[in-house]
Amino acid sequence: MEKMQFLALIQAYTGVGIGLMIGLGAAGACIGVASCAAASSKVRPASRDDPALQAKVFLLLGLIDASFIIGVGLAMLFAFGNPLLAVIK
Repeated sequence: MEKMQFLALIQAYTGVGIGLMIGLGAAGACIGVASCAAASSKVRPASRDDPALQAKVFLLLGLIDASFIIGVGLAMLFAFGNPLLAVIK
C-alpha cells in the first residue's frame, strides 16, 4: 500500500472510532442519568425534598455528564490533531 492509502485508511477508521465514542458515550450518559433519576425517586418517594439526597444525586449526575464530556474531548483530539498520522510521516 502506498502512503495515501494508509492515510485514507487511518482517517476512515478514526472517523468510525469518533462516531462510536460520541454515540456510545451519549447513550451511556442518557441511560445513566435516567436510571439515577428513576432510582432516586423510586427508593424513597417521601425523601424527594431531602437536601442531602439531592446533593448526592446532583453530584452523580455531574460525574456522569463529565465522563461524556471527556469522551467528546478525546474525540476532538483524534478529529483535529490525530496522533496516529505521525506513523505515516
